[in-house]
Amino acid sequence: MSADLIQPGVSCTISRLFVYPIKSCAGVEVQEAILTETGLEFDRAWMVVDEQGEFLTQRELPRMALIKPQLKTYEMVLRAPGMLALHVKLDEVDAAVRVRVWGHEAAAFDMGGIAAQWFTDFLSCKVRLVRFDPDHQRLSNSVWTGKIEARNQFSDGFPLLLISEASLSNLNSKLMAAGASAVAMERFRPNIVLGHSAALLAHDEDRLETLQISTNQGEVQLKPVKPCPRCPIPNIDPLRATSSPEVLDMLQTYRQDARVNGALTFGMNVIAQNGWDGVDRLLKVGQPVVGSYLF
Repeated sequence: MSADLIQPGVSCTISRLFVYPIKSCAGVEVQEAILTETGLEFDRAWMVVDEQGEFLTQRELPRMALIKPQLKTYEMVLRAPGMLALHVKLDEVDAAVRVRVWGHEAAAFDMGGIAAQWFTDFLSCKVRLVRFDPDHQRLSNSVWTGKIEARNQFSDGFPLLLISEASLSNLNSKLMAAGASAVAMERFRPNIVLGHSAALLAHDEDRLETLQISTNQGEVQLKPVKPCPRCPIPNIDPLRATSSPEVLDMLQTYRQDARVNGALTFGMNVIAQNGWDGVDRLLKVGQPVVGSYLF
């Protein structure tokens, strides 16, 4: 896209930040997070797999939503209803294993028998907890990233997910007009939430070419690359692990996206604009964001 088609931008702030240490378990809302080569630090660093090493999510096991991680200096503490807390050391792993996520075979480390039993007991099926091997390279789809090599851990496919508060407010107004309840941002599992701004309209993130964030470690330049197709997880209440169809039913009325063959989209997958320069930068709630529009 030529530079002369990029329209004047918009200013807003980061209003919320979320890290999801274990894929498909509850997120951790933070006030600041280190942006690394694979996204926010510890984001989707762990994953639950079945006996064949295949990844599992709330799609199959909605109760995963009730597993709440807490990140501490040297450990991750996991809590779930009816369970004693599980303490997972951040610097310890067990045997090397191979696992699969969306058809990609990845190198990982098993987290041991105690963690496996804890998850097995809570989820009522035989599973194990694994951690991504940082020496393994898992890249986002180059159809969307072009020449930029964007690395991921166990995310669905991209380092970051971006959603604006305006988009959620718009959805909630539609839900309430139809007699349904408003829903929380947690259902959509973003990493970065853009706050309300007079110039930022619902789903403006769809048409942002770039995002620039000033940090103490220098500028962060991010690029939205692919609309996020929504699976049934937004229908799951993260506080109760129960599912009802209102959210996707409403998105069906106005969010069929031709860019992804008519899938229902909400939010944008994001990568580093110029690839990774080797410097970790600290993102904080309240940081100003300047976005340039593509159209």
